[in-house]
Amino acid sequence: MKSRDIAHHPTPAYLPKEYWAALAENSDSVDASGLAPVLHPNSPPWFNRSIDALQFRAVKRAIAAAALPQGARILDVGCGTGRWVRRYQELGFRATGVDATLGMLRVARGCGTVAPLAAGEAYRLPFPDAKFDFVSDITVIQHIPRSLQPRALGEMMRVIRTGGHLILMELIGGEGEHIFPREPRDWIEQTQSCGAGFVGWFGQEYLLLDRLFVRVAQTLIGRNGNSTSAAAISPGQSSQHSTMARGIYWRLRHVTVPISVWAEPLTDRFCPARFATHGVFIFRK
Repeated sequence: MKSRDIAHHPTPAYLPKEYWAALAENSDSVDASGLAPVLHPNSPPWFNRSIDALQFRAVKRAIAAAALPQGARILDVGCGTGRWVRRYQELGFRATGVDATLGMLRVARGCGTVAPLAAGEAYRLPFPDAKFDFVSDITVIQHIPRSLQPRALGEMMRVIRTGGHLILMELIGGEGEHIFPREPRDWIEQTQSCGAGFVGWFGQEYLLLDRLFVRVAQTLIGRNGNSTSAAAISPGQSSQHSTMARGIYWRLRHVTVPISVWAEPLTDRFCPARFATHGVFIFRK
């Protein structure tokens, strides 16, 4: 996130449509998959590819746990630039995407998405009851204000047929101006209150070594309190020193991220799921 002088530049109110429309319009992503607008817009492409690969591994694991048959009808809520819609089709499913931001849908078409796409908000889905066998929500509800999250979960359950499944991949910790996570038990209870039967959950994205490095870098920045250090994480700085600092930061993460990704299966096996940054939750209607 960009650093701000709180006294002179108060944080503006978070407006979801405007926020995501700006990302779709202003993203400098050059990758054909359109990862930057839906993952980490100010990060190097290699970093987004790493996170995307981890998420894809987790989604396939959830699909296997749900025993989803070939040809099943899948709705991807908050489809963004269409990466999951395209992948579901490649895996042999009949996929549909819905997103509240027309700019994201245009990028999705530009990235080669040929499946049906619809404009609509997660808490007002433009589909009839029981239309889909499976609904996926990959880091979407965490960006919806908490007051609207129960309505979004209820809408997802509404469009799933009896016996169908819902998977959620959402943050289970942290906070931000456009991030509204819940603890694992809270995600489960909120979804169960909408008529879902809980199947199970697992942790996603531990990246322990990389998270330790980022924590150390943030601590050093906080102690130094200067723009050169802050530029390592905040790309808004444009001086030569800040550009150099940011380059060093990402070169170091080019070491910590691959090691963390390599260790992820072992970490998942031995670490409690609550140590992950995200949870993947599987429900049945």
